[in-house]
Amino acid sequence: MSDPAKVRRHAERVRELVASVVRSQIKDPRLGMITITDARITADLREATVFYTVLGDAVAQADTAAALESAKGLLRSTVGKALGLRHSPTLAFVLDDVQDQVKHIDDLLAAARNADAEVQRLAARAEYAGEPQPYRVDEDETDDDETDEADVAADVTENPRGGAAR
Repeated sequence: MSDPAKVRRHAERVRELVASVVRSQIKDPRLGMITITDARITADLREATVFYTVLGDAVAQADTAAALESAKGLLRSTVGKALGLRHSPTLAFVLDDVQDQVKHIDDLLAAARNADAEVQRLAARAEYAGEPQPYRVDEDETDDDETDEADVAADVTENPRGGAAR
């Protein structure tokens, strides 16, 4: 098992090497406008996954994938020599669909904003299901409460300790 920092350094180096070789040595006409976005390598340094994006439609993506597959041997030998490892890592190329996922998330967020706006619009026009004052209030009860409070206040003034007057 290798040191995680060493694995990260090798992964970064693989990304740089593949990008350099794709830019300078591969002359395949099927290769489109490609960007190497990331590379990941296993802890045993035997397998590397290279992520890339292609500017263009599905045909350009398919052509670029075919060009990378045909140049895999050249890329693997270049990476193996440059890294100086006992075993050259096998390379796997994966189309990085981050842009598609970002668009999908943006669409979901827009739908959520629209749903929230609709809820706010409905809440602004909402009314109570029942009466504004759901509790029954009798006029007689309010008068009795006022007199009870007045009696308590009178008792307290007569005896400040709160006990009954003797």
